[in-house]
Amino acid sequence: MKVKEIFDLAIKMGMETDFRGKEGVEKYLKKRKEKYESLSEDKKEFFDKDALVNPYMDSSIYNIAEDKEIKKVLAGIDIEGEELLLADKLGGIDLVIEHHPEGKSLAWLSDVMNLQIDVLNYYGVPINQAESVTKERISEVARSINGANHNRPVDMARLLKLNFMNAHTPCDNLAAYFLKREIEKNRPEYIEDIIKIFENISEYRESMKLGVGPKVLVGGEGNRCGKIALTELTGGTEGSEKIYEKLAQAGVGTIIGMHMSEKNKKEAEANNINVIIAGHISSDSLGMNLFLDELEKKGIEIIPCGGLIRVKRF
Repeated sequence: MKVKEIFDLAIKMGMETDFRGKEGVEKYLKKRKEKYESLSEDKKEFFDKDALVNPYMDSSIYNIAEDKEIKKVLAGIDIEGEELLLADKLGGIDLVIEHHPEGKSLAWLSDVMNLQIDVLNYYGVPINQAESVTKERISEVARSINGANHNRPVDMARLLKLNFMNAHTPCDNLAAYFLKREIEKNRPEYIEDIIKIFENISEYRESMKLGVGPKVLVGGEGNRCGKIALTELTGGTEGSEKIYEKLAQAGVGTIIGMHMSEKNKKEAEANNINVIIAGHISSDSLGMNLFLDELEKKGIEIIPCGGLIRVKRF
């Protein structure tokens, strides 16, 4: 496989596990294409045409130094200058794959948050309400990342002549889909039952050994779960604090997420919603592993770094 084939595989796997379904993702891309076609020629010059085929623009190929068959990959949750220098020092690394976005992927992070609207709707929040509270948060995130020095690691990869890409929301979709199936299969009644599910998933077991395992952030292990929603596992970054009132009205009793800010925690408490924080890096590792397994099946060697808890499932 070459870099583009590996990247296309990540996008394909992300679409197959998207809460919107394949048809919903295709409708989203169709709407984006219509928007592009309505632009003036001057505006089209600045439109990234990758967005016409990639629904997850927080994921991209940063640099192709040499378009060759990939045999060895250095993969991590976070890849910065240190990890790129490590790839150079190790030698023989054909591709570096990061989970979190850099470069233009970071600039597009707020765009993929539109997925959150459909996730909220999936769990019973009326679409107009989901859209209203999420759009405000999307704007906030876009403003917050606008001043970042996006391209530092990308520049470094180019100077070191390293192939470099990332897969963010596609891998988060994989993790969310995996956990959704585990919840549906085990049908937990109490919060402690959900914790037991995590204890049987290798990435979370390893994170427990590091002292950063799943935590009950709001509620108690003896609380009943009620309707469980996985609203905080994919869709770019943390959503609006206003979603918890809407979720409570939709009958949600428990939320499972990667992480949660203090203001969002307080809103969940105010609306009597249990919150379980599965863990950020462990959840990211789960999604990355499900993707990386497909590469290993094709004979590609994976070297984990940058916080990745590597677990194979084949």
